[in-house]
Amino acid sequence: MSLQPHQKETGNGPSENSPTASRSRLWWLIVPLIGLLAGGGYLYWGGKPVPAAKQGGAKNAPQVVPVVAQAAGKADVGVYITGLGNVTPLNTVTVKSRIDGQLMEVRFREGQTVKRGDLLAVIDPRPYQVQLTQAEGQMAHDQELLRNARLDLQRYKLLWQQDSIPKQQLDTQETLVRQYEGTVKVDKGQIDSAKLQLVYSRITAPISGRVGLRQVDAGNIIHASDTTGLVIITQLQPITVVFPVPEDSLPLVLGKFRSGTRLTVDAFDREQKQKLATGQLLTIDNQIDPATGTVKFKAVFPNNDNVLFPNQFVNARLLVETRHDSVVVPASAIQRGSQGTFVYLVKADKTVGIRPVVVGTPQGDDIAITSGLAAGEMVVVDGAERLRDGSKVELREPGHQRGQGAPNGATAPGSPKGQGGQRGAVKGAGQKPGGVQQGTRP
Repeated sequence: MSLQPHQKETGNGPSENSPTASRSRLWWLIVPLIGLLAGGGYLYWGGKPVPAAKQGGAKNAPQVVPVVAQAAGKADVGVYITGLGNVTPLNTVTVKSRIDGQLMEVRFREGQTVKRGDLLAVIDPRPYQVQLTQAEGQMAHDQELLRNARLDLQRYKLLWQQDSIPKQQLDTQETLVRQYEGTVKVDKGQIDSAKLQLVYSRITAPISGRVGLRQVDAGNIIHASDTTGLVIITQLQPITVVFPVPEDSLPLVLGKFRSGTRLTVDAFDREQKQKLATGQLLTIDNQIDPATGTVKFKAVFPNNDNVLFPNQFVNARLLVETRHDSVVVPASAIQRGSQGTFVYLVKADKTVGIRPVVVGTPQGDDIAITSGLAAGEMVVVDGAERLRDGSKVELREPGHQRGQGAPNGATAPGSPKGQGGQRGAVKGAGQKPGGVQQGTRP
């Protein structure tokens, strides 16, 4: 009877070597091991930040855009009228021979600057010296005839008073004297003509200027009727520029021109980058061209350095008036959109806002602002292509390359490496707020 409970207990419960007991012991070993690995992983990975791309909430965070900003300055801004002009010399002379003969000497060098009266060439003078000698001999002969006729006239007057000759003979002698007097005058004219031909045999410069290329060589026979001359002389100092101006700008210029105001005109090269010379408005044409609606202006330049060349095309810029203390910003700050021209204004909280502006006259690398902006306000001059109204910005130093805004060479947020370079930043580095640029008047 005492053996039955023992058998029941051993028959119903698991034995120590059964499979169930082995699996239970194995789980007790695995669970602590998993906990240990999880703790180590947490300690290893828990200190590292999760990448922004894997953070669900960071996708909607505002992006900080690095930009270069500059304060709007003040400067004296000139109001200009521009036009494509042509350099025109005041005088251009084609030197020709006024007599026929052989060209004996050429006394000038091609490209030489000559003064009025300088000897340029010599034509063989011997034929005209012979003509002068003949004219002088003929005059001596006729003068003796005249002297003899005058002596006879004195005798005839005395005889007529004595009633020894008729009055007709006296009148005839008086007529003969007057004839000889006329002949002597003709002889004088022949002598003067021969002397003038000798003067023409020495060709001199009629004006001061620069000599062009020689058209005839020494030894050739030249004629006064030749269509081509010996050389062309062009006056270079002073020189003028003729340029057209729209008729709408004429009243403003006429008012100042008639009042005696000296209007300054600058001549620039074709690219309008280099100023060649500075002159003054000389005159205005007397009519408007109906085909183009423009009127021609002529400006005069001293051209002491001969930088202006005849028939050269230049961009003439006429200064009409100067507006003092105008607001100016770099031209790179001006943006254009469907709402017109605007700038990105940097606010105190390092955000930007769109500010509509009215632009005025360009002043080299700057541009005048007529309205919409005050001096001292910060505007974005580089990096505006990635901005929107309300964008968060980070100010960079002028000349700082994009992609180098973060420390230790890390890429700045929103600035992929290799894009943008120094575009706009270098331009901003050379500009100072309120600085006088090309075209501004200090």
